[in-house]
Amino acid sequence: MTTNKKQEEPEKKKGWVRIPDGTKVRHRLDGDEGFIDGLTEILTGPQRNPDGRTQYRVNVGGDQRRLAAEDELLILTDENGIVLMLKKQTIEYRNFVSQQLQGNLGSDRFVKPA
Repeated sequence: MTTNKKQEEPEKKKGWVRIPDGTKVRHRLDGDEGFIDGLTEILTGPQRNPDGRTQYRVNVGGDQRRLAAEDELLILTDENGIVLMLKKQTIEYRNFVSQQLQGNLGSDRFVKPA
């Protein structure tokens, strides 16, 4: 007897591009701004990233972290629409990240800081 492994796995979005650590974001609902500080695997609950198993850890200041799925986050950009990042990254890297994310997320997901 064989099992269909695809049926057992959560549905995954093809070509999902993970938001890199250090990327500055804003939570859509409550407006908290912070930066991506890794991924956390979630075993239960409705909101998950397109990989079907994780949420982003968002550092919102000090020791405070909150979990959020990709759909709950807006990406912060500079005046030229280039993704903002916590650490000083080269403009080439920020452009690369911007292009990758813009290829997977709608233009309404990119905003300037408050």
